[in-house]
Amino acid sequence: MPTILNPYLSFKDNARDAMNFYQSVLGGDLTVSTFDDFHAAQDEAEGPLVMHSMLTTPSGITLMASDTPERMEYRPGTNFSISLSGDDEEELRGYWDKLTDGATITMPLEKAMWGDTFGMLVDKFGISWLVNIAGQPQDQSGEGSPAEATPQV
Repeated sequence: MPTILNPYLSFKDNARDAMNFYQSVLGGDLTVSTFDDFHAAQDEAEGPLVMHSMLTTPSGITLMASDTPERMEYRPGTNFSISLSGDDEEELRGYWDKLTDGATITMPLEKAMWGDTFGMLVDKFGISWLVNIAGQPQDQSGEGSPAEATPQV
């Protein structure tokens, strides 16, 4: 199995709702295990909380999350973002459109100064998302890449 980089999100009593929402946005398979499933609840209230969940999609996205039990400190996620990037505009716009459900858009999804289409939002669970759709390189005529426009010497 290759090494992967993916976010792991902590929630306060709503990890299952959040992960179900993300599955509705991204598709894929979601596994959810509770503290009871692992026999790890230290008090009765923890039992039904999510101890670990993992969403994996056919396009290679992996997202993990859990609930934070009362005995542990919880700080809402303001110090990280989740980035979705690539060149499949239809797929990325589809994710953006679904993520906007109940979200606060902090930067609309539009052409950015670096040539890509970029947007930022905070979803209805307080998670910051960045979406970047790679632009097509163009020469001065508007066709092809800069390398194609460079004369061969």
